[in-house]
Amino acid sequence: MTETRATDTVAEAFDAVDIIRVKRDKGTLSPEQIDWTIDAYTRGVIADEQMAALNMAILLNGMDRTEIARWTAAMIASGERMDFSSLRRPDGGLKYTSDKHSTGGVGDKITLPLAPLVAVFGVAVPQLSGRGLGHTGGTLDKLESIPGWRASLSNDEILAQLQDVGAVICAAGAGLAPADKKLYALRDVTGTVEAIPLIASSIMSKKIAEGTGSLVLDVKVGSGAFMKDEAKARELAETMVALGQDAGVNTVALLTNMGTPLGLTAGNAIEVEESVEVLAGGGPADVVELTVRLAEEMLACAGVHDADPAAALKDGRAMDVWHRMIRAQGGDPAAKLPVARESEVVYAPADGVVVELDALSVGVAAWRLGAGRARKEDAVQAGAGVRMHAKPGAVVRAGEPLMTLLTDTPERFDRAKEALEHAVVIAPEGSRPAQQLIIDRIA
Repeated sequence: MTETRATDTVAEAFDAVDIIRVKRDKGTLSPEQIDWTIDAYTRGVIADEQMAALNMAILLNGMDRTEIARWTAAMIASGERMDFSSLRRPDGGLKYTSDKHSTGGVGDKITLPLAPLVAVFGVAVPQLSGRGLGHTGGTLDKLESIPGWRASLSNDEILAQLQDVGAVICAAGAGLAPADKKLYALRDVTGTVEAIPLIASSIMSKKIAEGTGSLVLDVKVGSGAFMKDEAKARELAETMVALGQDAGVNTVALLTNMGTPLGLTAGNAIEVEESVEVLAGGGPADVVELTVRLAEEMLACAGVHDADPAAALKDGRAMDVWHRMIRAQGGDPAAKLPVARESEVVYAPADGVVVELDALSVGVAAWRLGAGRARKEDAVQAGAGVRMHAKPGAVVRAGEPLMTLLTDTPERFDRAKEALEHAVVIAPEGSRPAQQLIIDRIA
């Protein structure tokens, strides 16, 4: 006698194996097939090994624009959508929203000064951020080094803070694109993270579901970036801009250089410290340049064209919003930040000009010192990281400090120094490094 299982899938509209075969054979999935695939995987009807096979077929054979748009829409439909239509300006008009997403890099603390800077000009910034993994730092990890600050807010708390302060940086709720959380975890362990259709839909499903009216993408290129090849980074940027525009979100992208770390710090508390320097009108020139340029793009996307973000950094207006934003989430902006218990200096081996400072090497060193995590559940050290004393273009003398390594656990120093063995290239004086922070704009 044949037993009938309660999990029989006779009532399902499609079969997972047939879906896999379509992409394996370089075919095009129909909208109905895509909707069913995302829904069925979220419900557990499609097994992980089947979705892994489909992800690999997508990595190898790609998707067209229609498929990617539908895949993204299906992931959005798997959860809730936030609505900021109740936000109002003092005159009673609709308060526009604008957000930024970075594909991740080393020393990329731009979100911290950027969100309050844009809010100065009456544009609300709902910045839902994440944690670091591997050599790339996470915005939430940085902010959690501020005593009392909390990352998790309810939707009502987010809305209230946007109305009152104008900016919020917090964790995305579990209700936004839950299919993406499940898919991302699978891609991470099956070698399919690099699939551009899946990267684009992962990022954009959350950003569109977030409900922002406009979005500026900072797509990093170089050794410390997720995309090390400019052509691939450009393809990703173009794909995401198209997805945003198709969904009615005013979207633009900047391709920016991540061959060299941003600023002079890579870590958590030390990056907060550097961000506060920028908000005080100082800070490293590259961090200021990118912060101001992204602010200009975000404001323009929201219809604000007469703003001067650079002036708002200089005169303290952005710092005022920063203080209010941190306090609103339980943090004390005046509190002392954690400091690593141990430090070790890396010295210049020769006289000359620094012509290269490899971002990936610095990021790996910071990670090994305890600033990052290998798994999502790992803890991070708030004070760990790398302080850089010389960037490309700087003249150095043999024996001068190049970097200071920071950690609570000194047994980490040796492996961090291994990562930095070939990080710095010093050439004879008179050499000029080729540096271009902003490579292109894509709209």
